[in-house]
Amino acid sequence: MTQREELSRFLKAARARIKPSELGLPQGERRRATGLRREEVASLAGMSVTWYTWFEQGREVQLSAAMLERLSTVLRLNPQEREYLFALAQHRPAPLALPPDEEVAPSVQHMLDSLSVPALVMTPDWTVIGWNRLVARIFRDYGKLAPSERNLFKILLLSEDYREDEQEYRDLVRRLTARFKWDYSRATNPEVFEAIIRQMKEQCEAFRACWEESEVVSYSEGVQSVEVEPVGRITFQHTSYAVEQSPTQRLVIFAPVDAVSAERLGALV
Repeated sequence: MTQREELSRFLKAARARIKPSELGLPQGERRRATGLRREEVASLAGMSVTWYTWFEQGREVQLSAAMLERLSTVLRLNPQEREYLFALAQHRPAPLALPPDEEVAPSVQHMLDSLSVPALVMTPDWTVIGWNRLVARIFRDYGKLAPSERNLFKILLLSEDYREDEQEYRDLVRRLTARFKWDYSRATNPEVFEAIIRQMKEQCEAFRACWEESEVVSYSEGVQSVEVEPVGRITFQHTSYAVEQSPTQRLVIFAPVDAVSAERLGALV
């Protein structure tokens, strides 16, 4: 037996053991097998039926690491089975399975609090989990929001605060969506992203248009201006960095772009 033949056997066995009802799918009177159909696996994993069929048949098709991660989630593979899938499909070990870390380490929060510029920490799906007092003073106080309402992607796209200039708003949505696509492609919990995507398609016309475009970016930076009482308008450039001790978290720092903005920020500090 070749490795491709074993990959085919393994995938068939994995989907056969999952009851459709476990995933909220109807059993159906015409269902001959007890497990999932190929088209159901493909749909849940976000791939075409043809591509998955070829992959399960053992043909020489290549899936990305992100696609294999989604397939592992759909088929409910345990850590050893996940490793086995990657070994058969890519002939190399699987990437480290890093669960989203939703708590900010005390040392990271101390660093945030010591900065003289606004800074926050968020998870891969853009949920803000840490911030300093300047973020609360200048942008919004996340402490006054329920944890379920702290998703920065949804805040920026749905808030009326960013729609004063229609062209600027559409440029903002385009940039954010291009980065959100990148994060989605690397997600180990794609179902969380997909829920956000569905909501944005329903509630944000600009997002629907941008999602259909091909633009994708792997970094996050930009410039934005904020009117802050009583000092006036401050313009920031924001950049993001990985938090080394929690690689799934992203640190976003907002620095004033000019002397006037720096002076006004200094007055707040």
